[in-house]
Amino acid sequence: MPSSSRLPNRVIPALALAAFACMWLLDLGVVQPNRIVSGTGYGLYAATGWLGAGVVSSLLVAAVVLATKPIHNRFWMLALLLTTALMAQPLLLEVFALRKLPEDSEYARIGIGAGFWCLAFFLALMLLETLGQLKASRRLQLSAVLLIVAGWWFCATREGLSSLSLIREYANRADQFTQALAIHLSLSLGAVAISLVLAFGLALAMVRRERLRRPLLGLVSFMQTIPSLALFGLLIAPLGALSAAFPFLQTLGIRGIGWAPAMLALIAYSLLPIMRNTYVALMEVPEPVVDAGRGMGMSERQIFVQVKLPLALPVIIEGVRITTIQAIGLTAVAALIGAGGFGTFIFQGLGQAAMDLVLLGALPTVFLALAADAILSALKFQGASR
Repeated sequence: MPSSSRLPNRVIPALALAAFACMWLLDLGVVQPNRIVSGTGYGLYAATGWLGAGVVSSLLVAAVVLATKPIHNRFWMLALLLTTALMAQPLLLEVFALRKLPEDSEYARIGIGAGFWCLAFFLALMLLETLGQLKASRRLQLSAVLLIVAGWWFCATREGLSSLSLIREYANRADQFTQALAIHLSLSLGAVAISLVLAFGLALAMVRRERLRRPLLGLVSFMQTIPSLALFGLLIAPLGALSAAFPFLQTLGIRGIGWAPAMLALIAYSLLPIMRNTYVALMEVPEPVVDAGRGMGMSERQIFVQVKLPLALPVIIEGVRITTIQAIGLTAVAALIGAGGFGTFIFQGLGQAAMDLVLLGALPTVFLALAADAILSALKFQGASR
């Protein structure tokens, strides 16, 4: 029976076909007279000429050949090909800018079309499938991601992409971007840290007193069902009244809008995953392992610290991972009540019909969520391997 590494892979050809169709049917980029006007879209051939279209098409054909033919080390070759393609993909926009951007217009810029994003999406899926076929380690996966990020960063700093609308939006708001990053991280990670302490304490209380399990889980589950905007709004009135009654709270920044209601809402949303995972993990520690610890003369505290907690740690980290990703996303919505963060750019862009300003807030939010997922997944893997 042939090994699975020699059998043809059907997933990658399907993804390559979808990427090929999107690249030829959708716009690679858009030439905009200014930041507001939608502009004129250009497909792959119109944007990059036969050279760019031929390179992209040849790459997808090569991926199909490597996925279907019994070539030695084909998945390693495919991983290298896809990683290089993703690293260099922004160069397509540079070629597009050199070919189509008018030189006599001070305000003209290029926008990123749907075809570009679809190509990046399908190439990423193909790379994930390839790494899965290789059974790649976490270190190899992280190395591929870092190479791709470094490639995009290098391309973004080149002079040829200075006319990219997204880069111009960043250049006009560099200081605001840094401030938004600090606020976004402090709100989301601060809420997760506080929730971790509270949820861990509540989970221990449920483990020691079973009668507390139903009311505590019911309470945090109820808070999870409240829509985010509704919870932000519900906190405005009581915090506003509290800051009016105690003026010294206003000096701390605690008022009806701003960081205070956002932090409280994020903490409320973050409690359930951590508390539930911690409780389940501690309750499912095998009893024979606990009995063995007692037989060795360990105290209950030693059993908890040296036996139960290490065994429960991967499940607890999984709850923290889910909570962190959720908090990063919800922090963007908190900009509606003046909390700041990347959501400020998103809602400003929606109000001004400037989609690249929306991307300036949305893309970093997505990147932070992916980074948190990768880091916490690696920690969970290490904890499970010990």
